[in-house]
Amino acid sequence: MTSSTHKPLIGFDRKDLAALVDELNEPAYRAQQIFEALYRQRVDSLDQISTLPASLRSELNAQDVTIGAPRIESKFQSVDGTVRYLITCEDGQTVETVWMPEGDGGETGDGTDAGNEPSRRSDRATICVSSQMGCAVDCQFCLTALLGVKRNLSAGEIVGQVCAVLRDQKVSPPEDRINLVFMGMGEPLLNFDNCMKAVRLLVEGVGIPESRMTLSTAGIVPRIYDFGAEAVRPKLAISLNASNDELRTQLMPINKKWNLAVLLEAARAFPLRARERMTFEYVLLADVNDSPQNAREVVELVRGVRAKVNLIALNPGPGIAFGTPPTERVLAFQKILVGAGLPAFIRRPRGRDIYAACGQLKRTLEISGTESGMVQLG
Repeated sequence: MTSSTHKPLIGFDRKDLAALVDELNEPAYRAQQIFEALYRQRVDSLDQISTLPASLRSELNAQDVTIGAPRIESKFQSVDGTVRYLITCEDGQTVETVWMPEGDGGETGDGTDAGNEPSRRSDRATICVSSQMGCAVDCQFCLTALLGVKRNLSAGEIVGQVCAVLRDQKVSPPEDRINLVFMGMGEPLLNFDNCMKAVRLLVEGVGIPESRMTLSTAGIVPRIYDFGAEAVRPKLAISLNASNDELRTQLMPINKKWNLAVLLEAARAFPLRARERMTFEYVLLADVNDSPQNAREVVELVRGVRAKVNLIALNPGPGIAFGTPPTERVLAFQKILVGAGLPAFIRRPRGRDIYAACGQLKRTLEISGTESGMVQLG
């Protein structure tokens, strides 16, 4: 528990820090010193901010000002190098964050030939960050949906996940090429203001360019328009997952509120930057949404949008009533999209054995089976 006057600094931007040092009658440059320590140096205690005089650090401690960054509780190592982190926030609640070395899970094919081998990636790694504790969207094929939603994460809790993972992996952008995807627990556009503040802090402070970030939404249409108007924003990915309204409503109840016509209208109006493509994500469920007819309907749905499609064969989990389609059915689906001129990629699953793959995050404390390793910290 924290006091009502407790001030965690993680999540403060330059304006917030300027107000803080002004209250303390300190020179304005102290704000930049703290900003650098929080996001570039990623300190976890005030005592580590050596640029601040001891008297100021003592004053901050006296006023119950702390770094307040979330901490790594446990981590689970996959056989493929993926790491799933269980991260504890100051109130004791936990979220999950995923580290995927050497790219974002891989894409089969270059979008023009369904039979191509995965291309090499020069990226150091991708971090998959959570924006909420649980999720309210209730997609029927997602383990996170079984949690419901507990609360939104603050901007500091979002940035803090990234800082904790970077510290643990001993890497530092921009020197190390890091991708960031808002595809963990939660619907980012239902926590819009905190996510956008986190993005700005990650760009200005941590050093991850917005061009290396992607935010995924289930289709919160009003916020898609707001997102497009942001001066600093990641790329946009929309979880499609069905080729018609009847099927999408069954799989994603949010479609009752914003159906495909409304969603695709927002997609067509979205202000893409030069050379930018919108991503449509499509989770393939065996004998549900993976037929050739579904593929042809997808082509018609996204016509007129400068886009690509990421195909994801379902990552299974307990309590999920759907199956994973066979590889040949996934390839056939991809071939139809590519044949119609729509770039389509098959995402290789990463971290399935430790429940770190897309749709599997559920704050799992124990993993069954012998193929995954677990490191318990603290």
